[in-house]
Amino acid sequence: MNTDVPASTSSDIPTSMTGTGTIFGHPKGLAVLFGTEMWERFNYYGMRALLVLYMVKYLFLPGHVEHVLGFSALKGALESMFGPLETQPLTSQIYGFYTAFVYMTPFFGGMIADRVLGQRRSVYVGGLLMAAGEFLLTRDALFFPGLLAIILGNGLFKPNISTQVGGLYAPGDNRRDRAYSIFYVGVNLGAFMAPLVAGTLGEEVGWHLGFAAAGIGMLIGLVTYALGQRHLPPDELTKSKAARKDHKPLDGEEWKAVFALLTITVLVSFFWATYEQSGNTMSLWADENTDRTVALFGHSWVIPVTWFQSVNPIMIFAFTPAIIWAWARQTRKGTEPSTVNKMAIGCFLVTVSNLVMAGAAILSGGDKASWFWIILYNTTLTLGELYLSPVGLSLVSKVAPARIVSAMMGIWFIANFMGNLLSGYLGSFWSRMEKPHFFLMIAGISFMAGLAIAAFNRTLKPILKQ
Repeated sequence: MNTDVPASTSSDIPTSMTGTGTIFGHPKGLAVLFGTEMWERFNYYGMRALLVLYMVKYLFLPGHVEHVLGFSALKGALESMFGPLETQPLTSQIYGFYTAFVYMTPFFGGMIADRVLGQRRSVYVGGLLMAAGEFLLTRDALFFPGLLAIILGNGLFKPNISTQVGGLYAPGDNRRDRAYSIFYVGVNLGAFMAPLVAGTLGEEVGWHLGFAAAGIGMLIGLVTYALGQRHLPPDELTKSKAARKDHKPLDGEEWKAVFALLTITVLVSFFWATYEQSGNTMSLWADENTDRTVALFGHSWVIPVTWFQSVNPIMIFAFTPAIIWAWARQTRKGTEPSTVNKMAIGCFLVTVSNLVMAGAAILSGGDKASWFWIILYNTTLTLGELYLSPVGLSLVSKVAPARIVSAMMGIWFIANFMGNLLSGYLGSFWSRMEKPHFFLMIAGISFMAGLAIAAFNRTLKPILKQ
């Protein structure tokens, strides 16, 4: 992969200006951002691990649902679009809309940071909103206001923490791609811990305790960020204001880069539509269709449903070094796939993961399947994620025009918005379709997305300079 970064499309702050030394060859600021994002992801994935189960098994049942502010109005609005919805399809639609808007608001959060607040203040405001949202979820009546606070907070937090990773490195610094892979491990360390801690507390002790634990995690992340301020890159706000003062419009090359990123964003949304079933319908598969019994020291033990959502993050830890090594080896041989082709490979691997589950559904014959099928599913799903997600973050930081880099990072997350919106719709078929057919449908969508992305490789490769 060509790791040269045009000066006009990335932060021009040398590493020596962004910190006071290095850790394992990277600026200390990377460790600060790693820790901050780890706790923010603990917050998000702790809540996400519980969300579908919480709605299906508790909140939307008689005796509880009557107390949820806005439930009737929201259910009526969704049924006006999708027809009558029983509890599971309704839950899937709410999950889809929630996770979709979590990834739409970063676009606006990026613009607010670029023009008004700057990256640092946006991180603080966003983090506090997310923590507040988790604590609101501890009250049944405030479920939807809590979701709204998390959505708005994530919009300010997400693009601006990711942008600062790129700001630690000067143009052409070949450590940037590796930095985003390291940063991605932090993301997944938080995602690994969250189901084990917040998920277990919520599922086994009390739903509201799980949400409170997630909120506390977010506050720890903000403290980590505050303590490491001196190691972080200067805000892009000053440079953005100077660029607007000059009234310099984007030039032709910059517009081509924007077009390329928009095209990739649309195509990648189908990847996320299929990938996000891991937090939606796969939770229901684990709960209803999986034999979770394990024999330990002569005793039977049942694996909590939420624990399966820690499988993907722990595999991130295991596979990331191997993936980085493989890409480095391919680079030396001149055979490393382009960025676009890596994303296509990611889609094809998600296709394989859903074919695995279709096989599990067929072979189980309607009985409960072994929990080992979920492990196989997550193995290929994780490889697909590693070929697409961190690569995309690095791509945006390198290619996006500097004065709109946070906004472009927000646009990248629009792919997650569109994908999660579609994910909720697809998940609503879970209770209406035979399970093999459902998994084959998801596999077909990810396969077609991979073909479409691969078809655009020749067109987009020169624009993306990959």
